Amino acid sequence: FLATPTEEGNYPGIVMIHEWWGLNENIKNMAKQLASNGYNVLAVDLYNGEVATTQDRAKELISSLDKEKVIVNMKTAASYLRNEKNSEKLASLGWCFGGGQSLQLALNEDLDATVIYYGSLITDENQLLNIDWPVLGIFGEEDTSIPVSSVNEFESSLNNLNIENEIHIYPGVGHAFANPSGMNYAPEETKDSWDKTLTFLNKNLKEEV
Repeated sequence: FLATPTEEGNYPGIVMIHEWWGLNENIKNMAKQLASNGYNVLAVDLYNGEVATTQDRAKELISSLDKEKVIVNMKTAASYLRNEKNSEKLASLGWCFGGGQSLQLALNEDLDATVIYYGSLITDENQLLNIDWPVLGIFGEEDTSIPVSSVNEFESSLNNLNIENEIHIYPGVGHAFANPSGMNYAPEETKDSWDKTLTFLNKNLKEEV
């Protein structure tokens, strides 16, 4: 799903990666919202058109994924934004399952910024060596699937590698707190984290060094 600004021009690109539900209306709306801030946004579809409506089906879809094909899909999205949309600077952004995939893309593609919303983390410094750009991480303190201990370890690894990073852990909220259709939705924290995301992207994709 491609969302672009209404006015013609050259804009930075964002590879957006959906939650474990798939490329649903929520993700499409987020792509449109981000595009309205001056970005070419390509939201990848890692489920070949299917959108899960139950947790059981979402688990099945994730477990059946070919990890190599997922990376190829995301790298192809990055190439499309560079070559077809003339996006000189690129970032990845994803939530939940997509947050983990945003990090995976960063390990396999040269980017200018990476945004991870409560995604599965890699803390091995040898694996993180490829990242040579700023990372923004958004997490919930009460997230049982992405515990604070792993977030702290991730932050320490980035710091040890001198990778610029902003890690925000919101107190009192759990996993997927930024999904308006989910049970853990936290409006105030969602707004604050989105403001931080836009500031981060603007700084790293738009401002002249």
